[in-house]
Amino acid sequence: MNDEEIIQRVLEGEGDCFGLLIEKYQKKVAGMIFNMTRDHHLSEDLGQDAFMEVYRNLGSFDAARSRFSTWLYRIAQNKTLNAIKKKKPLFLAEVPETISARDASDEAVTKEFYAEFDRILDGLPLRQRVAFVWAEIEQLSYQEIAEIEGVSLGTVKSRISRARQHLQEALKDRKPVSHE
Repeated sequence: MNDEEIIQRVLEGEGDCFGLLIEKYQKKVAGMIFNMTRDHHLSEDLGQDAFMEVYRNLGSFDAARSRFSTWLYRIAQNKTLNAIKKKKPLFLAEVPETISARDASDEAVTKEFYAEFDRILDGLPLRQRVAFVWAEIEQLSYQEIAEIEGVSLGTVKSRISRARQHLQEALKDRKPVSHE
């Protein structure tokens, strides 16, 4: 059953079917929120809030305008950005140990390198960091990111390019240490 069929069943009164959407997208939403907030508890709360808002507003979803996943991610992102703005001093006070959603090939790189990478990533302007996380960690296309962010494709490309430049510059003298 595809997303639109599930949504139709929920709207027809089969509320239990919404669980199928939660199962399908929960990990992706939680990972995205954690990569923006670096706070597991806040990520869980914001994820639940996002799914509750989606459920309450499911009747307003328009499959002709966007995919369900894009609509969901945008709601989750907006909730997260609002929470970050309210909690900014605490958010910046914590330096994370690692980011989530690593490849198996990343296992050869030391925790120290990732801690440095995360520190630098956290130092990026929020919009650049969010676009970079969507593209590089969550593996969304630039077009999907543009739809989620509600900005032009050029804006997404620019944000990601600036983020990459900053990261490359900050890490240019650092070499990942591999275990051979």
